[in-house]
Amino acid sequence: MNDKIKSILKTIPSDPGVYQYFDEKGEIIYVGKAKNLKRRISSYFNKQQQSRKVSVLVSRIADIRFTVVNSEMEALLLENNFIKQYKPRYNILLKDDKTYPWICVKNEHFPRVFLTRKKVNDGSIYFGPYPSVMTAKTLLEMLRQLYPIRNCKLNLRQEYIDNGHYRPCLEYHVGNCKAPCDGSIAEEEYREMILNIKKVIKGNIQEVLRDMKAQMMAHAAKLEFEQAQVIKDKYELLENYHARSVVCSNSLFDMEVFSYEDAGNSFYVNYMKIVEGAIIQSHSFEMKRKLDETVEELLTLAIVELHQMDNDIDSNHDVDSDSDTDKRRRIKEIIVPTELEIELEGVRLTVPKRGEKFEVLELSQRNAKQYRLEVEKLRTLVDPERHSKRILSQMKEDLHLPDLPKVIECFDNSNFQGDYAVAAMTQFVDAKPNKSGYRHFNIKTVEGPNDFASMEEIIYRRYKRLLDEGQRLPDLIVVDGGKGQLSSAVKVLQQLGLYGKISIIGIAEKLEEIYFPGDSIPLYIDKRSETLKVIQHIRDEAHRFGITHHRKKFEKGFIHSELNDIKGIGKHTAEKLMLELKSVKNIKAANLETLERIVGKAKGKIVWEYFHGKM
Repeated sequence: MNDKIKSILKTIPSDPGVYQYFDEKGEIIYVGKAKNLKRRISSYFNKQQQSRKVSVLVSRIADIRFTVVNSEMEALLLENNFIKQYKPRYNILLKDDKTYPWICVKNEHFPRVFLTRKKVNDGSIYFGPYPSVMTAKTLLEMLRQLYPIRNCKLNLRQEYIDNGHYRPCLEYHVGNCKAPCDGSIAEEEYREMILNIKKVIKGNIQEVLRDMKAQMMAHAAKLEFEQAQVIKDKYELLENYHARSVVCSNSLFDMEVFSYEDAGNSFYVNYMKIVEGAIIQSHSFEMKRKLDETVEELLTLAIVELHQMDNDIDSNHDVDSDSDTDKRRRIKEIIVPTELEIELEGVRLTVPKRGEKFEVLELSQRNAKQYRLEVEKLRTLVDPERHSKRILSQMKEDLHLPDLPKVIECFDNSNFQGDYAVAAMTQFVDAKPNKSGYRHFNIKTVEGPNDFASMEEIIYRRYKRLLDEGQRLPDLIVVDGGKGQLSSAVKVLQQLGLYGKISIIGIAEKLEEIYFPGDSIPLYIDKRSETLKVIQHIRDEAHRFGITHHRKKFEKGFIHSELNDIKGIGKHTAEKLMLELKSVKNIKAANLETLERIVGKAKGKIVWEYFHGKM
């Protein structure tokens, strides 16, 4: 931390705001928000709390600037705008929404309604984004059957219409357009069609259906049956479209749902929009972690981004033409799976624990999970080795390894009160189990419960053999245990001349601490990290594999003893006695009350009489 940064830190206020980090070239490399600017920015320069990624960011900070705002909501929105404007290297940037289709209601006389991938800031209203082009096209086609609005690009200024500048085209003659170009439809009537189109797109279909039904009944009362039939056909068309929507509840009203699937570096979000109990929009997308962001930070970013999109849409609405029901719907309820420390104007965040809202949240979470599986499957099909390469690269970075850990071997000891000591080795290739490479070891040279000496023996036997046979050595050795077991393994590697040629680490199970040779301070890896998941997996495999071998040996040695010769005493009863009294000698010496307490009166009496008779 240079003098310039130190002086800036002294001047930072404790207000909410947005901060920007600049590199030596004067380029913005990171934008962040904070409730308390001073506390948040200072935390980056606390080395005890830094991850490796944050350390790299901090090392490149040459200047800091900040903007004080009035509230956390203002900070959220300003941060989002800065990220989209400057695209800093260390910030997460959601996939460009312009790649998705939108339905545009053009800001012009006699507005057109069409599909576009490009948003223009000209006062037009945009609905979306739609994850599927087909979904948007189907909706547009249905709207054009309901409301015959124009699709031409003519400039329909009122003086052109009054002067007869245009003549109706074929669309008018086939009934697809009301010909506003020659004044065949008044602008007020046309605007009413556009208002209904907006309602349908937003999902407020029941309101439109009620209006249609009222018009139909009015025409019928006047004996205008042809006009009533036309409206009836449109009513049925809209009703059928609404019936095809995914209805998730008959009692829930309007809400939005956010859920996620956390996959380490990738974070998958599903967004659902529910109107009148029906899901009218479902959209999933992927976010990439840059600085070990928490679930809460990533989910907040996604919510703010989509919330701002909706605000951009709402700000263009003709408020006077919206119904009271539509205005009330501006107060949004957002369903989320976890508590978030954000406050957004006009938004109520809910974390349901049961009931219909919880069921909707579960549906969204299933969509997020399915999206993750689809993305990963597609990537595997395109590049079968891509997934493992990414994990290996991440492990190399997290564990500071010189090479990719393509072959990893893990060792675990197991014994019973120092007797029948065994060990297991599991092998992962390209971050996946290679079960043909698993090995069992019977400890031969160690007496009593000595895990350190046992570790020395199996490490020596394993790698002395590989050296003698000229076989491939692993890229990484994982020792199940803390500093003691790691030191024992390192000692053997030094004897064999392999220390420095093979990377080696130890993992202490209690706190999942990673130990490196010669370093007393452990490394704590993010529990969501794929690196830790691979290490845990190979460690758990070694433990499982070792326990299985140990149990077989235990049964063959301890259990297959005099106890098996006692008529009426089975395997499980023998195990109970051995686990409690440790040896056959102690079982012989136990009194009747002790045996009955362990295995019950009947079997306790059988065992006692068997040994008592022999004694």
